[in-house]
Amino acid sequence: MTVVGTTKILGIIGDPVSHSLSPVMHNAAIAAIGLDYVYIPLPVKIENLAIAFKGLGAITSVLGFNLTIPHKQEIIPLLDEITEVARAVGAVNTVKRTERGWIGTNTDVHGFLVPLQILDRDWQSIPVVILGNGGAAKAVVAGCLKLGCPVVHVIGRDQLKLREFRRAMTEQLQVDDLRVHTWHDLEHLLPSAGLVVNSTPIGMGHDLGSPLTASQLGLIPQGAIAYDLIYTPRPTKFLQMSEAQGLVTIDGLKMLLHQGAIALEFWIEKPAPIAVMAEALGL
Repeated sequence: MTVVGTTKILGIIGDPVSHSLSPVMHNAAIAAIGLDYVYIPLPVKIENLAIAFKGLGAITSVLGFNLTIPHKQEIIPLLDEITEVARAVGAVNTVKRTERGWIGTNTDVHGFLVPLQILDRDWQSIPVVILGNGGAAKAVVAGCLKLGCPVVHVIGRDQLKLREFRRAMTEQLQVDDLRVHTWHDLEHLLPSAGLVVNSTPIGMGHDLGSPLTASQLGLIPQGAIAYDLIYTPRPTKFLQMSEAQGLVTIDGLKMLLHQGAIALEFWIEKPAPIAVMAEALGL
C-alpha cells in the first residue's frame, strides 16, 4: 500500500487501540477494492477526544473513523447528526464526514447479532446476563431485545450509573424488561442464564484476567453461550474457562468482522469484500 498526497484517511479512535485488528481487516478490504485509502489506529485519551475530533475535522483527507472504548457515548454531543439506530442504542461506533457534517451510526448491533443468528436457538426462552454497562453494553442490549430474549440483566458496579443506564435504555428502546444489578447478584442470576456476554474490557490485551471466576462460570447451565466482545488475546481467559465448563463460546472477532463490513459500506457506499476481511482476521 502506497500512501500519497491524495490518499483518503479512515481510522479507529480508542484508548487503548494498539491491540485493534481493525486496521488489518480494513486495509485488506481497501486493497482488494482498489481504493486510494488507508486505515490507521488513532490513540486518544478520553479527556482529549474533543480536541482530537476538532483536529480530524481540519484534515480534509479524513473521511471517517470508528470508535472503541471509551468513546462511544462521549462522541455523540460532538457530532452534527446520528442515525436512528445510533439514537436508539445511545452509542456511536462509526462516524462519516458528509456535506451535512459528521454523521454517526452504530454497526455494533449488527456485528453482535450475526454470530448468534446462525445458531439454532429458541431465543425467546433464553435469559441474558450482560457484564458491564458501557457503550458496548448498549449495543448488546439492543441486539438481545431484537432476538426476542425474554429478559436482559445488566451487571455493573455503580448503582447510580446502572439506574441511568436502565433509564436511558428504557427510553431509547421503548422496553420495560431490562433489569440492572450489581456484581453481588451474579450468583442468583447465572444459574438461569442462557447467554452471558462480557462487554467489559477485563481480559483485553495484556490483562489476562476474567470477569467471572471458575466457580461463577460453573453456575451457568452447560450448553449456554459465553460471548466475549474482546478478541485479543484469542481466546480470552473468560472463554478458555467457559469452554472448560462446557459452555458454547463466541469471541469478538466475528463481531468485529460483521460490524466492520457494515462500517466500510457506510463510508464508501459499496459492498464490502467480507471474505477478504475474514481471511485477513484469520477466520
